[in-house]
Amino acid sequence: MHKTLPLPPLTAMRVFEAVARHASFTKAANELGMTQAAVSYQIKVLEDRVGAPLFLRRPRQIALTEVGQRLAPAVTQAFEQLSEAYVAARGGAQGTLVISTIATFASNWLARRLGSFQIAHPSLAVRLQTEPHLVDFTREEVDIGIRSGSGDWPGLAAHRLIDADFTPMLSPSLAASIGGIKEPADLLRLPLLDTADPWWAKWFKAADVSVEGLASRPGSSMGAQVYEGNAAAAGQGVAILTPAFFAAELADGRLVQPFDLLCNDDHAYWLVYPETRRNSPKISAFRQWILGELAASSS
Repeated sequence: MHKTLPLPPLTAMRVFEAVARHASFTKAANELGMTQAAVSYQIKVLEDRVGAPLFLRRPRQIALTEVGQRLAPAVTQAFEQLSEAYVAARGGAQGTLVISTIATFASNWLARRLGSFQIAHPSLAVRLQTEPHLVDFTREEVDIGIRSGSGDWPGLAAHRLIDADFTPMLSPSLAASIGGIKEPADLLRLPLLDTADPWWAKWFKAADVSVEGLASRPGSSMGAQVYEGNAAAAGQGVAILTPAFFAAELADGRLVQPFDLLCNDDHAYWLVYPETRRNSPKISAFRQWILGELAASSS
């Protein structure tokens, strides 16, 4: 006969999860619509059941005890699984999908294709957040991230999307201003955008061009490929870019890629999300869509 394990009150567990996540009784009370006294009572109920304190109460702050630190991740995961099961029972992907991504991927790849995902999932709203930092899924309300790197992030599932290849690009008019680009060294006769970018040195080395003092040359640093690509298309200089993000500009002639030489520093762009949320309906829907889009575009 299966023995039923004793479980603590669900309300007390929900309160504990919120207090642990916020590290604050007050913030947890605001989130849950409870008084601070009610939150404190539920934590006391749970501590009595566990038989040990879960928080260290200090002036103006609280911290998880060792027992609390062991319990908190399991409780958070359990509530995430409950939430996902509830959404699935209601009919699949619904609500809002929050995607944290970098500016260039958002504007030059994702935004141009996202309409087909929205048509396929009309009950799921998408919110894009563009930010340079690596999002902390345990502290920020984000479902999915698009990151550049090697793909090794503990606790996260990672799917390789686009290799971070790079090569110089410029406007046809800028190339024509020096009679055309015939060999890689010709690029040094033109203004280069973001000369401190290590991609430049790597590409010129692969092209067998000496570039002593390249990083000290004057050059604008714009912080994202999308801005450098726009500046290059406007004839402001030569940018070093990932071709996959500028397929439209290359196709319509706003940018030209003078050489076939592509370099890579073993980085790529990845779709990432917590392993514990792999079966979330909205994450599954987006994962299937984006991997399908990439497969279709490469075939």
